[in-house]
Order: sequence, then C-alpha cells, then structure tokens
Amino acid sequence: MEDKALKTIGYVAKRTGATVSALRFYADEGLIPAVRAPSGHRLFHRSTIRRVAFILISQNLGYTLVQIKTALGSLPNKRTPTQADWTELATLFGREIDDRIRALEELRGKLDGCIGCGCLSLEKCQLYNPGD
Repeated sequence: MEDKALKTIGYVAKRTGATVSALRFYADEGLIPAVRAPSGHRLFHRSTIRRVAFILISQNLGYTLVQIKTALGSLPNKRTPTQADWTELATLFGREIDDRIRALEELRGKLDGCIGCGCLSLEKCQLYNPGD
C-alpha cells in the first residue's frame, strides 16, 4: 500500500468494531468513500474511521441508514463530521429524541389507563381506536 493514509478494510473494521461486511455495505450504499487498490481491494482514508463512528453511534440512537446518509450528505463536500458538525447534528438528534420520549411517555400514560380497564375489546379500546 503506497499511501500510508489509506487503510485496509480490516484495519478500519478493527478500529471501529464494525464488521467487514458492514463496511462493504456502507461503501456500496455511499455512506463511506472507498478507493480500489490495483488488486481490487477497498482502501479507506483514516478519516473514514470517524465517519464510521458517526454511523454506528447514530444507529445506536435509533436512526436508519437512510437518515444517517441524509445527515452525512448535508456536510460540505461529503466530508467527515467535525466537532462543530457533531454539535449541530447532536442538537438535531437531541430534539428528535426528545420528541420520541414525549411520544413514548404519552403512550405509557395511555397504557397505564388501559391497565385495569378490562374492556378486552378492539372496538372500545382507546389505544387501538384513539379517535373514539
């Protein structure tokens, strides 16, 4: 490997904890850039490690790869997220997580109201028929 900044897929997998197959998938889906060595092997810039970390953390937060790709695509020149980018994206993700928490708390309230109701009827159930 001539360019020391380029790393093998195995190196990136070891550094990030992502599987080799996941990295291939991310590259095929355009989430991470890869270049081909003359041998045909995929090589990655060191900055890809930070990009993969962003993907893995975002997935752990419940974001889909489509949402993650959109977030990464919003960066200028499709570059790796910087600390400022992380701050901006984390703020956005934080608001979305807060919205999910509110929705789950509302659902819990409905479930708590359902416990002991005993209606056992999909026709009368307030969870199943919220408009009734």
